[in-house]
Amino acid sequence: MTFQIELNGVNKFYGAYHALKNIDLAIEKGSFVALVGPSGCGKSTLLRSLAGLEKITTGEMKIAGERMNDVPPRKRDVAMVFQSYALYPHMTVEENLTYSLRIRGVKKAEARKAAEEVAAITGLTGLMRRYPRELSGGQRQRVAMSRAIIRHPKAFLFDEPLSNLDAALRVHMRKEIRALHDRLHATSVYVTHDQIEAMTMADHVVVMRDGVIEQQGRPLDLYDRPANRFVAGFIGSPAMNFVPATVGEDGRHAVLDFGRLTLGEGLAPGTAVTVGIRPEHIRMVPAGEGDFNIPVNTVESTGSTTYVTSATQPELTVVENGRGALRSGDAIGLAIDPAQLHLFDGDGKRIEKTHGSVGGPRRLQPLETARPQRIGV
Repeated sequence: MTFQIELNGVNKFYGAYHALKNIDLAIEKGSFVALVGPSGCGKSTLLRSLAGLEKITTGEMKIAGERMNDVPPRKRDVAMVFQSYALYPHMTVEENLTYSLRIRGVKKAEARKAAEEVAAITGLTGLMRRYPRELSGGQRQRVAMSRAIIRHPKAFLFDEPLSNLDAALRVHMRKEIRALHDRLHATSVYVTHDQIEAMTMADHVVVMRDGVIEQQGRPLDLYDRPANRFVAGFIGSPAMNFVPATVGEDGRHAVLDFGRLTLGEGLAPGTAVTVGIRPEHIRMVPAGEGDFNIPVNTVESTGSTTYVTSATQPELTVVENGRGALRSGDAIGLAIDPAQLHLFDGDGKRIEKTHGSVGGPRRLQPLETARPQRIGV
């Protein structure tokens, strides 16, 4: 198996601040990997370290098998696409595309031919004589990507490239970026705070928090089996509901402040847990039916989907297809499939349900971050 990017025990300090903590990551050649997490989690620092814009404090970094710790950015043979596009305003589209080739001594005719080939791929053929100020946001982003593509780098690094675009254009551009990745068979590392972008674009998602990799895996694996409460709440939209509960005396029910839920399998009686329920896994039924009743607080409809929020503490969010006829103050029943429940212990770690209660619940083994996480298609 060929790994295009390998990080082993990478740490980054800014003075006393520990920005990256023992990062171990291996990315297979040709894969599309998204680094996702809240602001300040270290994802952009990790990307900038790959590009050489930040120098790691300890550890080892390899690109295409070559150690990169002390290699300057211009010699790493990676291409970075920035949030701000970073185009030269006094140059035309063609001049922006060919600049990196010209400074490397490529002949003018050869550079122009390369620019035309890339422009045909990215839909810029009719825009080559325009200046950045004459382009839309989406067109500027395509120029930035084309400038990266023309170099045929060992890896593409994307730093939140769609955050300046409106919602409709973001959807369009993420399809374009993924299609380009597939066409070029490139290795791409994509930083975003938007988990929907990560879920829809990436082969693998790396979830970060406070400089640590919390979990990595295929997008739907993270959705179906989050390793901890943080990942469970970050992956999925709307976010997962979390309700504190205690396992009942029979070990097969969770006792909530406003009702009971069937767990389906045995857990140690009296165990304090947090129950996670995704809004799309809750079925609304008439009051008096289902697992328990809730009073409705708010009802929000987008036409195709209705979001119902309960008046309980904590709130529960339920998603219903269509428009529905509920109003604030109505009472409804909720039915929940035990197989769709997620359970977390007091430390936020995922609990594995067992058929016996002796010895209490077993904890799922979290994905290790003390060794490289092998990422590939």
